[in-house]
Amino acid sequence: MTIKVLVVDDDFMVARIHSGYVARVPGFQVVASAHNARTALSAVSEHRPDLVLLDIYLPDMSGLEVLKALTDVDVIMVSAARDLPTVKEAMRGGAVNYLIKPFTAGALAERLEQYAGTHRHLTAIGPEVRQDEVDRLFGVAKAASTPLPKGLSPATCALVADALRDTGGDLSATEAAALTGLSRVSARRYLEYLCAVGRAELRPKYGTAGRPEHRYRWFS
Repeated sequence: MTIKVLVVDDDFMVARIHSGYVARVPGFQVVASAHNARTALSAVSEHRPDLVLLDIYLPDMSGLEVLKALTDVDVIMVSAARDLPTVKEAMRGGAVNYLIKPFTAGALAERLEQYAGTHRHLTAIGPEVRQDEVDRLFGVAKAASTPLPKGLSPATCALVADALRDTGGDLSATEAAALTGLSRVSARRYLEYLCAVGRAELRPKYGTAGRPEHRYRWFS
């Protein structure tokens, strides 16, 4: 399923750059861009995007006011504003994430992939959810804001995540280590972190005797 994205930024070139970032992420399509609040609201009505990348500093209305006016669409705020009251207002307004400018294509891709995981899970579960499914959804939603434990690096975490996702099944820490060139202990730490933030799940595999083997599966 393709996720349709509306990019909103008052700066034409920044909107173009962000649209390019989005276009690089598989499964996402930019359906329109807007440079003020009025055009943004009109574009939401016309294109029915799944997700809006919304700047705060717009010429005719604050992006936070636009956020409050939007319904039936998810919003990631993208702004140079880094003061706590603004971030809290965005959270209270229903933003699913907040990305501080300037940011890299990789930083945005991480948030988009996180969003896609939540989106896929929501379409897969039934009309009623269990508590564990709710917990997992909220874990996925906060993954990008959860700091890595000391000694772990974002680049290596992405490497382990890619190996786990691309395998299409499950991996043990030993197998993940072989694929990534890490030690088994390091691979296990990254796999445990991915489980903790809702990006992966632990699946014990029971044999005929002894402890179960810990296997990890990408959560999608």
